[in-house]
Amino acid sequence: MKPPQEAIDALLEGTHADPFSLLGIHEAPGGSFARAILPGAEQVEVFSLDGRLLGALEPADERGLFEGALPGKPEPLRYRCSAGGYDWLVTDPYTFGPVLGPIDDLLIAQGTHFRLFDKLGAHVIEHEGTSGVHFAVWAPNARLVSLVGDFNDWDARRHPMRNRRDIGVWEIFIPDIGEYRTYKFRIVGPDGMVQPLKADPFAFAAEVRPHTASVTMRPGKQDWGDTGHREHWASVDARRQPISIYEVHAGSWNRDRWNWYLNWDDLADRLIPYVVDMGFTHIEFLPVSEHPYDPSWGYQTTGLFAPSSRFGEPAGFARFVDGAHRAGIGVLVDWVPAHFPTDEHGLIRFDGTALYEHDDPRLGYHPDWNTLIYNFGRREVMSFLVNNALFWAERYHVDGLRVDAVASMLYRDYSRKEGEWVPNQEGGRENWEAVEFLRAMNRALYGQHPGVMTFAEESTAWPGVTLPAHEGGLGFGFKWNMGFMHDTLEYMRREPVHRKFHHEDITFGLMYAFNENFVLPLSHDEVVHGKGSLLAKMSGDDWQQFANLRAYYGLMWGYPGKKLLFMGQEFAQRREWSEDRPLDWELREAPAHEGVRNLVRDLNRFYCQRPALHARDCEGEGFEWLIVDDAQNSVFAWLRKAPGEKPVAVVSNMTPTLRSHYRVPLPHDGVWLERINTDSTNYGGSGQGNWGRVKAEGGEASLTLPPLATIFLEFGD
Repeated sequence: MKPPQEAIDALLEGTHADPFSLLGIHEAPGGSFARAILPGAEQVEVFSLDGRLLGALEPADERGLFEGALPGKPEPLRYRCSAGGYDWLVTDPYTFGPVLGPIDDLLIAQGTHFRLFDKLGAHVIEHEGTSGVHFAVWAPNARLVSLVGDFNDWDARRHPMRNRRDIGVWEIFIPDIGEYRTYKFRIVGPDGMVQPLKADPFAFAAEVRPHTASVTMRPGKQDWGDTGHREHWASVDARRQPISIYEVHAGSWNRDRWNWYLNWDDLADRLIPYVVDMGFTHIEFLPVSEHPYDPSWGYQTTGLFAPSSRFGEPAGFARFVDGAHRAGIGVLVDWVPAHFPTDEHGLIRFDGTALYEHDDPRLGYHPDWNTLIYNFGRREVMSFLVNNALFWAERYHVDGLRVDAVASMLYRDYSRKEGEWVPNQEGGRENWEAVEFLRAMNRALYGQHPGVMTFAEESTAWPGVTLPAHEGGLGFGFKWNMGFMHDTLEYMRREPVHRKFHHEDITFGLMYAFNENFVLPLSHDEVVHGKGSLLAKMSGDDWQQFANLRAYYGLMWGYPGKKLLFMGQEFAQRREWSEDRPLDWELREAPAHEGVRNLVRDLNRFYCQRPALHARDCEGEGFEWLIVDDAQNSVFAWLRKAPGEKPVAVVSNMTPTLRSHYRVPLPHDGVWLERINTDSTNYGGSGQGNWGRVKAEGGEASLTLPPLATIFLEFGD
């Protein structure tokens, strides 16, 4: 039966709601019937995919519509089109069946599909006898979704997609294309309004900004060589392992000679050996997902599944991770599930409705960052984000995710005034939907990828951040200790003569140091937006600033908790960090700067080699105060210990006064070796100290405390 003319018109204009009902091949009396839109063709011969001539199609409309009866049952077809002495082949996407199946429909509808990144997005596959790319996108409220790209001249009339109405997913298989093809989705909203062309939320690659199209690409790589690394971390309790993190912005750690970004392979050649030499255990990258605006540092992401094209192809990032693992270095990435930017090619009103975000700005708009907040209570949105966490662990073998802005997710009134937020059902400020999302994410990640860790950037006193989800916690592995960072930096800013009045800035943190599994962060947030560098935060003249910084690093590496240091601070970068330039590596030529770097390297190595300093980082039994109340002299002393291991005493003198014959209680009589002294001439200090060893008698030892310095004493020969 011939379709009505209005249906044909809609088909040719690309506005028909169900193009698969008219196009392609269908059963008919005595065989099959095919219909195709083939612009420019004059004659059309029809072949099977294996090359059998099946017949011909006749013109049915001067705008390029052809149709005709064919023998046999429906099967995928290839057309040889002819016009003006030219021939070309077209494999008809509308003759192929769907790729997604009923199990996908069920799991997607339930929000329990943990392999969405295998189903949605663009996948290079073999389907029904030919290779091509399968495209699928969730847009449940759209009237029509069309695929546009460089393979169809960005013509929305060419490839309207099939609507799987039960789950709101649109799909189409395009034969005879592969990787490196650019594409977007043209979406008509429920009100008939055409949305700006949308990038693929599941795209595995994107164009280099300022261009915004998605790119067909296989994620990750096949030939991984990091089995030993991953098995090790899956077999241990990370809380009892040394973790010292080097935080890196991939775009500004270093640059090439044209001041352009290093690609992943060049970065691997330089960064991985450097980190190994420095003794760090992990590299943590600021977000590597695709983002349109350089000064956002990646925290306003438009492509959660795509490593940024600034640094080369996605496989390059996989090679970097593999290379780091082979060298014994873990790779963490910052992850941003709290909010997303309002760029029109992104998720904002994706199908013409508030799909990923809330419609009510009191719930869905973030005033601090001019961004939109994910609707965590929507199961498909939660599934999208949980799948993204799983994706980075599976396809790129990352060792962990540092989850950004957790506090902004937990509280509905975060950074909002009265009347600018909506209470929860109990009238409170807690965002229970976000809580459930974070629990679900941690359950999925820890359940499916043993050895992978999650880190919460959470700045409030929310209880149980690192308590397992099944015990009522959020389920994170670790939490950034923002209180440590704030209090200790405030202390170090003060002139030494005033520090005795603020002794609790150091001691208070030990009141809660074991309430969570903490990381001590000296992160990028402390060296931007006018805050200056860590060196500039230290009090005193130039010599005292360096001495203060060295003493501070010693205190931090001796303090319970995992360590994190932002790039450049290991050699005492003087300038505030900027994403627009590389670090000031020339500073290493100055002995004072290289001395700080040597200290950080030695601190890392000593911390990693001594279980007393790391094996009970998160447990109170690993810490004991030796001197807590000498505010007058601004001296702190404590013991770090672990069962069966030699204890290490940490002593900090936070004044420029050399203190001789200072009595420190020590739990064992005998020789204690001075393993690290931040005042050593090797680090740029004055060389005061204890000549490498002290002897404890009667439960105490007489020490020389160098000025503005921290020393580490290890018991035994």
